[in-house]
Amino acid sequence: MELLQVNNVSKEYKGGTKALKNVNFSVKEGEFISIIGPSGAGKSTLLRCINRLIDTTEGKVIFNNMDVGLIKKKELRNIRTQIGMIFQHYNLVNRLSVIENVLHGRLGYKSTIAGVIGRYTEEEKIQAFKMLEKLGLEDQAYKRCDQLSGGQKQRVGIARALIQNPKLILCDEPIASLDPNAAKIIMDHLKDINKEMGITCILNLHQVDVALKYSDRIIGINGGETVFNGKPSEITKEQVHEIYGSEYGNLITD
Repeated sequence: MELLQVNNVSKEYKGGTKALKNVNFSVKEGEFISIIGPSGAGKSTLLRCINRLIDTTEGKVIFNNMDVGLIKKKELRNIRTQIGMIFQHYNLVNRLSVIENVLHGRLGYKSTIAGVIGRYTEEEKIQAFKMLEKLGLEDQAYKRCDQLSGGQKQRVGIARALIQNPKLILCDEPIASLDPNAAKIIMDHLKDINKEMGITCILNLHQVDVALKYSDRIIGINGGETVFNGKPSEITKEQVHEIYGSEYGNLITD
């Protein structure tokens, strides 16, 4: 079953910058998809159009049979509980503890007052600890987030996304700020979540070899346009070169 359809999506910013041009693809439930492309290709803009952090200029995003662009703000909050987001720079509240940051993933289900005073159920707290245990962070639960390494912070970000109980997780360059060992841990966790929990994952990645290793499918973007959409086994060196141009030589990590 198709979970997501991106139909003829274009995005033009004020000043005339065209970030996306007529992008088309669909995503089935349970897929693990990597979007690759050079800096400025439109990868981050595309993810933000999917969960409507920004509005498209043209085209439609259909998530779970709903047109995201037509949804009113109140309903949009509900849609976003079904779409977890993991950021390159973590987006954590550093002065708060790990467990508090994870519980923030439940804010979309709360009234404004309950969210402000941090009113969480016992069940939600148990679930938060289960997520931390799954990600190997149970011993860090009461540490402030500014005491963690980059890899640990990203795992907190994953736990925060998971506690939303999402159907889809969007990851915007989730390993770009990490060393190779921490990056592998994050990618292994995301793949396990995808396989074991059946959660669909879409990742923006800059590392072609990582995309080839972990993905069911790769979408290549250059200049805001889709230039490749297929299985890792189908992509050629020439196509990778077409996607990245002059950046090509720096892409393969050891």
